[in-house]
Amino acid sequence: MPLFGSHLSVAGGLHKAPLAAKEYGFDSVQLFTKAPNQWAAKPIADENVESFRRSISETGLRFPIVHDSYLINLASPDDALRQKSIDAFVEEVRRAEQIGAAYLVTHPGAHMGSGEEAGLAKVADAMNEVLRRCAGVNVMILLETTAGQGSSLGHRFEHLAAILERAEKPERFGVCLDTCHVFAAGYPLAPKKEYQATMREFDRLIGLPRLKAFHINDSKKPLGSRVDRHEHIGRGCLGLEPFQLLVNDRRFRGLPMILETPKETLPKLGDMDAVNLAALRGLRKAQAAK
Repeated sequence: MPLFGSHLSVAGGLHKAPLAAKEYGFDSVQLFTKAPNQWAAKPIADENVESFRRSISETGLRFPIVHDSYLINLASPDDALRQKSIDAFVEEVRRAEQIGAAYLVTHPGAHMGSGEEAGLAKVADAMNEVLRRCAGVNVMILLETTAGQGSSLGHRFEHLAAILERAEKPERFGVCLDTCHVFAAGYPLAPKKEYQATMREFDRLIGLPRLKAFHINDSKKPLGSRVDRHEHIGRGCLGLEPFQLLVNDRRFRGLPMILETPKETLPKLGDMDAVNLAALRGLRKAQAAK
């Protein structure tokens, strides 16, 4: 069975996210260790590290995930911004390692007009530098599939394959597949024949063993729109079928599937994290009953 989780707030301390995840009934959790739209971050105090690790242990959550800052752009053609991004990503790796996260998810970046080939080369070179500077850490870096807005890289499986091929330590990398992003990028996830074709393409270019986590989001925009707008499960352009296929795919048993749907409480529905979790678990039960 997949490990369902959500990206949750750390307001009041990092340990609050696992505790909230447990209250919902999630099996995993994703969080930021710092404000995602700021470069600067205070060091994580030892007592905060201890309380986070204790809350993970007490709740039994598996594969805690950190998402890095949205400001980081390892593909930037601006040398100063790229170096600032490398330094910031080194800090993200160290913070994720410090709290005992299993994975650190990152967007590959945007080439900003320099071209895909140049941008991908810059990302790969930056990643190699980061790992040289973070010798001895264990957290795995997950490259996230993107929707392809603007000059963003990662909306084609070939992009991620190109970065991985240049990795000096390929064993330190995996992939996080975002359902909204791949759909917006033009990869269909239903009906079953199209879902299987997309997964075969991923396997051919990257390899399914590299797929370590999912972001589970419906899409407000249609197939191939290249617009990143998340929607609640079954309430967007994806509908329920792709999620039924995914959560019942035996190849992905035991992998974290993290909700990044809007944080809101809707009239007559309630807290949408709880609603989305119930929808996903219902799709599992529906398949099991057949």
